[in-house]
Amino acid sequence: MGEQLSPDEKFQLISRNLQEVLGEERLKEILKERELKVYWGTATTGKPHVAYFVPMSKIADFLKAGCEVTILFADLHAYLDNMKAPWELLELRVKYYEQIIKAMLESIGVPLDKLKFVKGTDFQLSREYTLDVYRLSSMVTEHDAKKAGAEVVKQVEHPLLSGLLYPGLQALDEEYLKVDAQFGGVDQRKIFTLAEKYLPSLGYTKRIHMMNPMVPGLTGGKMSSSEEESKIDLLDKNQEVKKKLKKAFCEPGNVENNGVLSFVKHVLFPLHSEFVIKRDPKWGGDKVYTDYEEVEKDFAAEEIHPGDLKASVELALNKLLDPIRKKFETPELRKLTTSAYPEPSKNKGGAKGNPKQTADEEEVIPSRLDIRVGKVISVEKHPDADSLYLEKIDVGEEQPRTVVSGLVAYISQEQLQDRLVVLLCNLKPQKMRGIESQAMLLCASIEGEPRKVEPLDPPEGSAPGDRVFVEGYESGKPDDELKPKKKVFEKLQVDLKISGEYVAQWKEQNLMTKLGQITCKTLKGGNIS
Repeated sequence: MGEQLSPDEKFQLISRNLQEVLGEERLKEILKERELKVYWGTATTGKPHVAYFVPMSKIADFLKAGCEVTILFADLHAYLDNMKAPWELLELRVKYYEQIIKAMLESIGVPLDKLKFVKGTDFQLSREYTLDVYRLSSMVTEHDAKKAGAEVVKQVEHPLLSGLLYPGLQALDEEYLKVDAQFGGVDQRKIFTLAEKYLPSLGYTKRIHMMNPMVPGLTGGKMSSSEEESKIDLLDKNQEVKKKLKKAFCEPGNVENNGVLSFVKHVLFPLHSEFVIKRDPKWGGDKVYTDYEEVEKDFAAEEIHPGDLKASVELALNKLLDPIRKKFETPELRKLTTSAYPEPSKNKGGAKGNPKQTADEEEVIPSRLDIRVGKVISVEKHPDADSLYLEKIDVGEEQPRTVVSGLVAYISQEQLQDRLVVLLCNLKPQKMRGIESQAMLLCASIEGEPRKVEPLDPPEGSAPGDRVFVEGYESGKPDDELKPKKKVFEKLQVDLKISGEYVAQWKEQNLMTKLGQITCKTLKGGNIS
């Protein structure tokens, strides 16, 4: 197809939906002379998720425009980035990435025979490359290296030298892969400008840099492999996709930080040139859009309901995921998945002195708590206890949770009905007067006569199922179930307080959702339990 297009048509196809192109005139000049050589690299760390369809759809554009495309599996980069991929897992992670990326490309109809796949350590350990690393290290200051990797390399107070090397290696890859251009997310812009500054100092050509916008995750921020609630994994089952989309941030009329709309714009339209909103006939029936701007306009005007948008994206997304999931049902790829991403308890990096337990299992940190926003559906007195309420609370799951709480003496049924609350959801369920309580309602309280109790308040705009986290502990994965004998919540609860500004805190670090702070209206200085 690329051979039939004019240079201008190729440029339009290559640059559409990009946020920025550095070296645009050089790109146009090359297209007048020959086909563009471009590479996209991915560090083989956490499992790729559905946001990876965004660069995949651009790779499809590049191929349609006749480009020579190289995909780099950057295994050495994955290790250098604060050892996000342990050395002993590098090879397995590369194999997983290669299989999953190829499955994604096949799912969107990209011919693999036109692509070149390269592993970083196949050329990054050569004598010539290593010498260039040293040459570059003699020019780049620590300040420039840290600044370049600020939005890509994990930032810590005392960074490892490996993380400072990362941006320089990515710059050198452009020369050693013999490409005209590098493609990536706009979060890599500072690495790209470092490459433009320093490659000529080594006697190498300055390359073109093409950048995708960062697509919002389901929780409104960046879609991240390390934040479970923000992403849909490529191997998630249909029900898991439905569950995550149901909880996704998609406020009526709000087109900002809307990951569902962004997926329509950056994946579905480039691939299919249209998008169908599925609707009940009584609401006007299905509507076919051939222009994304019309979708956004109708959503902003609230002519598209968030539920209909999510259901339509769910249908389109499952069509993309079905062939990937089917491919990974084979015993070989199932084994590869579990080997490349072993459960923490099976990882050799466990806590010293007790190989049966990992550091995460031993360390009592707030990310082990599964705290969520819930909405009270119904409240009634417990049939066998005058001092207990029986509540049905929606936490974004198929069925509401039954919660038994002793708030009768402090709060009326009317005050709780239809209220947004905060729940601890991974305590072991326990029976209270014969009825199983499946979560714990978190409240602020101040002892005295009378005792004062008040449920915590999520920020305005919150939805059932929104994750609550402690600042600084956003990326941890909660325990499936807190073991009663370990007393994890009890140990953490000692430091859960309401601040002087009425904000819920753990050790003076705020409890948050994606929309803001968890608060309490009146009980300044209260304990949380």
